Order: sequence, then C-alpha cells, then structure tokens
Amino acid sequence: MFLRLLFVLLVALNIAVGAWLVLGQDDAHVRSVADPGVPVLHLLTERPDLADPGAATAASAVDSGRADAVVPGESSTSAAAAVDEGSGAAGSRCVALGPFASLQALRSARAALAGESARSRSRQEQSQQSRGWWVYLPAESSRPAALAQAQRLADAGITDYFVVSSGDQPNTISLGLFKDPANARKRRDQLQAAGFTAQMSERVESVPEYWLDLVAATGDGTRLQSRLKTLGVGSHSTGCF
Repeated sequence: MFLRLLFVLLVALNIAVGAWLVLGQDDAHVRSVADPGVPVLHLLTERPDLADPGAATAASAVDSGRADAVVPGESSTSAAAAVDEGSGAAGSRCVALGPFASLQALRSARAALAGESARSRSRQEQSQQSRGWWVYLPAESSRPAALAQAQRLADAGITDYFVVSSGDQPNTISLGLFKDPANARKRRDQLQAAGFTAQMSERVESVPEYWLDLVAATGDGTRLQSRLKTLGVGSHSTGCF
C-alpha cells in the first residue's frame, strides 16, 4: 500500500514539473525570430498611415523618390508624353510618302525629312503595272505549225511578227506590243480583216514600290506638309505606329 501511494505521488510530481516547464516560462526568454540589430518587417496594411488607398498611393510616390511618380489629383506631363510617344495616337499626324521607284530615292527623302519627323519606317510593296497591249495569234500545236502560220502572214503582206519559241506561250505569233490600246485594236482589226484570228490582251508585270511612313514632329504637321510640297513627294494619311 505504501509503495502504491509513493508511485502515485511521484507521477503527480512529474506532471507538475512538466507543466511548469511548458507553461511557466517567461516570454522574455523566447528566442527572437530576427537576429539582433535587424529591423522587423511589417506589412503595409499594418501601417496606420496607409490605412486608406489614397494615402497609400501618395506615400508610395513620396517613398519611391521618382520624379515621374503620379499622385491622384495631379497631372504628369512626362507620363502623358511617354504614352503619346509610344502609341503614336492622340495629337500625332501620320502620313505615308511615295511610292518611290528605288530604295535610294526613299533614303534621300528620309534624310531630307529627318528634322520634320518624330519617327519613321520604310516598307516595300508589290504593284501591278501595265507594260502595254499585246496583239498576237494564238499558239499553234507545234513549232512547224507556227512557222507555217507565219508564212501565211508573209504571203498576205503582213510584216512585223515574231514566232515565240520559249516562255509560257511557245508557238504563239506576236504581232506587236502597243502602249496605246487604240493602236492595238487597230492592228488586231487589220489582221482579222485579213482572215487571221488575231487577239489582244494587256500585259502586266509585278514591280516593287517603296513607301516611307512617318509621324510628324509637330502636332498639326504644317512644317511637314510644306516640306513635302517642296520635295514634290506624294503623300496620304495612314495609321500611326
């Protein structure tokens, strides 16, 4: 009985000591989460001076020390200028100059207008240009047949023809290339009156065109327009870039 009582007392004593070790320590002895001398970090929401969004924006602008920081209720000329320059939108006059026949002509115009433009870019496009109106006899089935047709033209007193031997229309007989469509029609009608199935069509080719797009340095583009008249360069309005 005595041993049992002694065992119970020892157990109770251990429990009391353990509780004192866990709960009885002073908070002053708890190890700090930061090293000595290092400031403790605080959330922005814990700062009383940043309780409302307006104060937070103003304090952020002051703390950052940036000259272009924008405070609500105040205008920022530098910030607005940066937006306008990047977008090429409000207040900008954008024009396309050209077409130029060569890159050299484009480069010369760009150099002459360097002082009148805020920025510029060059581009190349393909355009279809007429080479004239072609009068011809449709292609024959073979080279000997084409030569025989040419001999019939000669027998009829028709000159100025050429038998095409290569390209995309071999064995065709060319009867002339005319700048004026009226002259081409006259030639075709003469051949048809002589009994030949002459035809005419416009010959076109793809040629490069060079354009210069630029943004006027001044808002209204008055100086730029004056310079364009002096240089004799064609222009039209275009989208800004």
